[in-house]
Amino acid sequence: MNAASAEYVKQLLSAVVDPHDGRDLVGSGALRGVGVDGDRVTVDIQLAYPAATWQAELAERVRSVLEADPAIAAAAVGIGTRVHAHQVQEGLKPLTGVKNVIAVASGKGGVGKSTVAANLALALKAEGAAVGILDADIYGPSQPRMMGVSGRPESPDGKTIEPPRGHGVPTMSIGLLVDEETPMIWRGPMVTQALQQLLGDTRWGELDYLVVDLPPGTGDIQLTLSQRVPVAGVVIVTTPQDIALLDARKALKMFDKVKVPVLGIVENMATHVCSACGHEEHVFGAGGGERMAAQYGVPLLGSLPLDIRIREQADGGTPTVVALPDSDLAARYRAIARHAAAQLSLRPRNKSIAFPKIVVQNG
Repeated sequence: MNAASAEYVKQLLSAVVDPHDGRDLVGSGALRGVGVDGDRVTVDIQLAYPAATWQAELAERVRSVLEADPAIAAAAVGIGTRVHAHQVQEGLKPLTGVKNVIAVASGKGGVGKSTVAANLALALKAEGAAVGILDADIYGPSQPRMMGVSGRPESPDGKTIEPPRGHGVPTMSIGLLVDEETPMIWRGPMVTQALQQLLGDTRWGELDYLVVDLPPGTGDIQLTLSQRVPVAGVVIVTTPQDIALLDARKALKMFDKVKVPVLGIVENMATHVCSACGHEEHVFGAGGGERMAAQYGVPLLGSLPLDIRIREQADGGTPTVVALPDSDLAARYRAIARHAAAQLSLRPRNKSIAFPKIVVQNG
């Protein structure tokens, strides 16, 4: 029987792989410290992405691996989180106080992108991160309704905007500055200017992530926005059928062209769940998101069903992650959020910017 030592503990934990980033705890640098006192061991793990609802499961998994070894009688596991700022497109500066901007794009309307964006922001918050959301769809803003915010935002100094909070998340949208039924009859340059003002003039505070709900399409406006908004990574939303995948592929290639990393793909409406009997079936085909992910070498972050509750909750201003926090649907969104943030943590860091340390502990 081997005696417990720091190196021996590291050897045991090198077999524990984080399912969110695909790396073992030692190789990824997540294992920050090991203490050994005879046959008792303490380990300190620091994740680079928020995972508050998963930390207990990880701690138990690590504890089980260690205590299964005959040389270790008891193991204490501490887990924390530190989110870092990551690089954006060359020539662009990150927003003041915002570590990372994550864009949510689809290339096609009607695939549930805005609903995914709202739930993604709330899921990141549920995992312990400081999060904001920007509705970049100037022509069809939907985040005010989804996040349950209304009324014209205040401007404390006449220059900057204090965003309202939807379920604790700072939320900004052109929909808060104009009447809900007023059409935005603007050309491309006006849209770009409006978005930059919403982005730069909003008092976001200190955020780990700002989720930007981009408008559908891959035309001049979308390309211009992707070149001017400092984005650390993008999540592509699609549905399984081929026609949606065609546009999702265009969106992916557009971001590749402007050198914005794609964190992964979310397959929305992957199945339909009958509200009467609970039967689940693939009404739009099966495996489209997985095939696209494999084709372009990016992760499939997760699949979501076409469930009437998701639509009803978003329309009512209380998205699923908040409305049904203990449901399987909310758990899927939280898993997608962790997976996306973990993929971002693999990207090069922006070391020129220092932010205060934000830690979530789990003993």
